[in-house]
Amino acid sequence: MRQRSPWATLAVLALAQFIVVLDVTIVNVALPDIQADLGFTPETLQWVISAYTLLFGGFLLLGGRAADLLGSRRVFIAGLALFGVSSLVAGLANSSEFLIAARAVQGLGGALLSPAALALLMVTFDHGRDRNIAMGVWGGLAGLGGTLGVVAGGVLVDALSWAWVFFVNVPIVVLLIALIPVFVPDHRHGQDGPRTFDTAGAVLGTAGLLAIVYGVVRAEPSGWASFEVAGFLIGGVVLMVAFVRVEARSKAPLVPLGLFRSRALSVSSGALALNGASFLSMFFLTAIYLQQVRGDSALAAGVHFLPMGGAAVLGAVVASQLVHRVGTRTVQLAGTVLSLAGLLLLSQASADGSYAVELLPGFILFGFGIIAVAVPAQIAAVSDVERHEAGAASGVVTAVYQVGGALGLAVVTTLSISHTTDALTQGMSQQAALVEGFHRGLLVAAAFAVLNVLVSLATPQLTPDAETVAEAALAA
Repeated sequence: MRQRSPWATLAVLALAQFIVVLDVTIVNVALPDIQADLGFTPETLQWVISAYTLLFGGFLLLGGRAADLLGSRRVFIAGLALFGVSSLVAGLANSSEFLIAARAVQGLGGALLSPAALALLMVTFDHGRDRNIAMGVWGGLAGLGGTLGVVAGGVLVDALSWAWVFFVNVPIVVLLIALIPVFVPDHRHGQDGPRTFDTAGAVLGTAGLLAIVYGVVRAEPSGWASFEVAGFLIGGVVLMVAFVRVEARSKAPLVPLGLFRSRALSVSSGALALNGASFLSMFFLTAIYLQQVRGDSALAAGVHFLPMGGAAVLGAVVASQLVHRVGTRTVQLAGTVLSLAGLLLLSQASADGSYAVELLPGFILFGFGIIAVAVPAQIAAVSDVERHEAGAASGVVTAVYQVGGALGLAVVTTLSISHTTDALTQGMSQQAALVEGFHRGLLVAAAFAVLNVLVSLATPQLTPDAETVAEAALAA
């Protein structure tokens, strides 16, 4: 058989990861159009984002286990196909419920293909310089996907319609599936230990999180003391307790609970969850604020986000260099303070103030700070984990970030909408009320950042060498 170029394999795998990350942000600038066309209420609109992130985070560990047992290339193709079909269905959706369901399936597809793609990359490149270069390309494209997503979304919404933020995935998926047999080898290897799925754990964990998020979302219209809200919150907690019990007894757990004996992993997971809550909340609120309050087009909103993406790229480079010199805790603390400062600055923005004065400084500080938290937290998370458990540990922190983002977004959205509604009942104009809700939501996101300062203070101080950073990047 003809020898495949590992760099061609990397191109296919990185493009797949690119569209998964792209889909986290590309939808944000389309939210006002989606709300208007499909009749979303302000309370339910956040599910366009949360359905994707919850299923992605909830099934990420099961996706990694499936890749181990069934073969990475096979699961990669299955995840891509599911992602492509659900993208097509999302673009064709004619109701809010239909779109939310399609987004959930999209998240499941991403949870299958993303860990399988990383596993394929790991066996394609030997440990050392080539693998580090490959992971640099992988991480760079993933970051670029998040940054370009808001601009690409703006272009597609303004030129065509919101449906095209989903349709754009379909030809890319078809191309990738056609290229996989040519450029991606089918690595098969024997497995040690039980060849079983912890399906019960995946279902219980995801169902529990969905119930809790739904309870928080319904708290604003129904009241925290209502039977509906209390029932979902209590039910969610019960499901999560059952999830922990199942994991403790499972012979092949999705989450090896013994990992949490590592203080570094436990604390870093909390930091990443709070980081995800701040990021998704800020992105969601600001995308709506730019369009519904300031009157930006979808494209203009995307362009206004670009400095934040550039600051994040710079922050990743600076943070990865500083951890060698001053340690992970110091960099992480600095990142939390910068992201907090960015949120506080943005929470002062008015309806018609100057972008350069009222928004740009906050975007830059937040973008730089949020990634300066993520880099050292990911390094610390796997610092004292056994090598054979590094993959499981990285899966845990990735899933925690996604789920923390979804839960944080639910809390922020609920409190923001409640404040907006109160402002309207007091006679404020719709624009003024939206600004009030935007400010309240960002202050709640800032509260997450304050908590993250406290969590970061409890993080062990590590000064890793370059090899440790490279290994942490691979796990992440």
